[in-house]
Amino acid sequence: MEFSSKLIEKAVNEMSQLPGIGKRTALRLVLHLLKQPKEQTGFLSQALLNMREDIKFCKSCHNISDTKVCEICANVARNHELICVVEDIRDVMAIENTGQYKGIYHVLGGKISPIEGVGPSQLNITTLVEKVKSGKVTELIFALSSTMEGDTTNFYIYKQISGYDIIVSTIARGISVGDELEYADEVTLGRSILHRVPFEKTFKNN
Repeated sequence: MEFSSKLIEKAVNEMSQLPGIGKRTALRLVLHLLKQPKEQTGFLSQALLNMREDIKFCKSCHNISDTKVCEICANVARNHELICVVEDIRDVMAIENTGQYKGIYHVLGGKISPIEGVGPSQLNITTLVEKVKSGKVTELIFALSSTMEGDTTNFYIYKQISGYDIIVSTIARGISVGDELEYADEVTLGRSILHRVPFEKTFKNN
């Protein structure tokens, strides 16, 4: 792709680093920004800078937050004895959009994947086990994607907490095997939370 301006070329190259954005789409976005008032572009760039510099991760659940403790964890109306274990922040957003879940979350930050070099120590598993050890949690809901890596992560955590008096369940398989949670429709995802099943059944029946 030939550019008549090095400035446009640099902007397109940077924009195309975003996931799902190719060079043609990046060029379309850059030219769109070029047509907008300068202050509009300034608002966008400032919002991105503020997000990057000021965003925090909740010290309790590891969700993104504007404060040290996210709004979900700080909400006294939520059931703090019920924790939904998810892979990343996009899954929190997906489940929240269903309006069916009233507990809190724990964001692992990924899933165990030896092929990609991701082990248990690189995930937020230790803090989850500490929550269980505190005795303040009555149920964990595994809501990781139905993949080999997701199932491996579920089983690893299950073994870590198997000695504690706690209910361990997993979302019902309304989510297709191999699907990522964030792409499930809200109705299916909401029902899978409501109709969760004991985790033990998912591997004893295999």
